[in-house]
Amino acid sequence: MRAIVARDRESGLSLVDLPHPHAAENDVVVRVHAAGFTPGELDWPGTWTDRAGRDRTPTVPGHELSGEVVELGYGTTGLTVGQRVFGLADWTRNGTLAEYVAVEARNLAPLPADIDHTLAAALPIAGLTAWQGLFDHGRLTAGQTVLIHGVAGGVGSIAAQLAREAGARVIGTGRAHDRARARADVFVEISQLADIGQVDLVFDVLGGEILDRSAALVRPGGTLVTIAAPPTVKPADGRAVFFVVEPDRARLADLAQRVRDGRLTVSVGDVWPLAEAAKAFDPANRVKPGKAIVRADV
Repeated sequence: MRAIVARDRESGLSLVDLPHPHAAENDVVVRVHAAGFTPGELDWPGTWTDRAGRDRTPTVPGHELSGEVVELGYGTTGLTVGQRVFGLADWTRNGTLAEYVAVEARNLAPLPADIDHTLAAALPIAGLTAWQGLFDHGRLTAGQTVLIHGVAGGVGSIAAQLAREAGARVIGTGRAHDRARARADVFVEISQLADIGQVDLVFDVLGGEILDRSAALVRPGGTLVTIAAPPTVKPADGRAVFFVVEPDRARLADLAQRVRDGRLTVSVGDVWPLAEAAKAFDPANRVKPGKAIVRADV
């Protein structure tokens, strides 16, 4: 099969031929139609090592996928050969920028026939991160106010839509050029944090100085949630949570239903063929806002 690989941190990405993946116990092998990736994942430890910390290069990046099940591993249940699926690949195994990938079946959800593979591949990380940050870790409820940093981005846009549907008031931050795409009740330029006041929940995707300054914006008893790094400055009277998104088949199915119902919109940016996927990692090559997607079936 064809796949995009990284051999080390210096030599970049290349298209190569790799052996067809093996379906281990409780795995499925998926023919990848569309795949998503995170631009910074080449800096993640799991990109280069397995769960025991052993080198696993050359490595295939990408962790979001939409495709079709072509093989079941021993003991696999809940999915069938020929079924359309989407979801997340393991962080410490070869990823989805390939024509085929082996994935734990529990990490995948059935994909309705009326959702395109390109759209589905843009949903898993952003959708699950938004849900888990707001509700599992942030405990957001109706009537509360949430501040979402990077509200026009992939995670932020979905988080804003979910929060508003749940009855929360959404304040979103971003750069001036993000205002038109922000799905917030109130938009504030990121340089104006001091003007926001206090909120029940801060959902941060940026880290750094913005994360540090956000602790003071949390009301007593409120929560600061971030996916960027463990907070070093915490609310004086509240919780601080750092988390890494986890696969969730039931929640993926729920998010897909929201897309079908028109209650959730996912922003897809540039779409690249697999042979040109290495270019997609370079921000200078991005033209459209939204999640960059790689099509492995063209």
